[in-house]
Amino acid sequence: MSRLAMRGANLAGAEFGSKMPGIFGQDYIYPAAADIEELRRLGFNTVRLPFRWERLQPLLDGPFDAAEWQRLSTAVSTIEAAGMRVVLDVHNFARRRVAADGFATDHLIGSEQVPTRSFVSFWSELAQRFKTSPDVALGLMNEPYGIAATDWLPIVNATVAAIRARGAQNLILVPGVAYTGAHSWLSSGNGAMAGVVDPGNNFAIEVHQYLDVDSSGTSAQTVSPTIGSQRIAAFQEWARQNGLRAFLGEFAAGNDATGRAALIDLMAEMERNGDVWIGWTAWAAGPWWPNDYIFRIGGSSSPDIYTRTLSEFARGAKACG
Repeated sequence: MSRLAMRGANLAGAEFGSKMPGIFGQDYIYPAAADIEELRRLGFNTVRLPFRWERLQPLLDGPFDAAEWQRLSTAVSTIEAAGMRVVLDVHNFARRRVAADGFATDHLIGSEQVPTRSFVSFWSELAQRFKTSPDVALGLMNEPYGIAATDWLPIVNATVAAIRARGAQNLILVPGVAYTGAHSWLSSGNGAMAGVVDPGNNFAIEVHQYLDVDSSGTSAQTVSPTIGSQRIAAFQEWARQNGLRAFLGEFAAGNDATGRAALIDLMAEMERNGDVWIGWTAWAAGPWWPNDYIFRIGGSSSPDIYTRTLSEFARGAKACG
């Protein structure tokens, strides 16, 4: 059984708020050094950092907002200084809002309002800024939905090509559609993602997998102690057959004995299949979560079952039942 290279947590906050672009400190927040240090102390070596496209680039095809860029780049630098890797997560679900309609409506990438070239241009600029940071992985998009995999694939390939054209050799994380769920990978048409073309040959398929009854991550009730390995099995075999690497960008389980057993089952399964999996980031740490948030990582001097189990695997300690 091999230890996976990337063992981390999502650090939420910069994607918060329904107002776009919104007001920093009121609608959304970036993690502080103390938030990052807490994850490091828990043993995590990777932080997935969600943020919104509209805030970094308020005008479609326009310049990056200087203040927002400073906030994002400072968070990344602080994570790197802690000796951890970063996954940039454009947390936009394959859509964005535009100034032309007052940021009132979400428009799909590839639509007239948000053409593919705008997404490609955004990532080209972002990749250019991080191309000298090998510990920064480029997560193209969080949980695309409402778009067919056959329509999403050419958007991905154009974006990957543009990133490589800027000289960036960073790891790229490529999601599928239907919220990039591992459990529904083949039934949702994501088999088409075997057609990803990366001139730099340094990418992995990003999937998400929650362990509640409908895989939505909205309930703390975990289905069974083995639901994790069961739900990723078909995707895992598909990735292996296609010679692809995989990354589990979001997952969570309940804060109880069943949830703990399911986490152990899921993470041990990934470690047993290290020819496919390169790592994971659990959902979610963050300074603005309420104390009773069902999947809160950290935030307490006495870690709960959920946090403790993740920390054990992150450290490489033996997680017992």
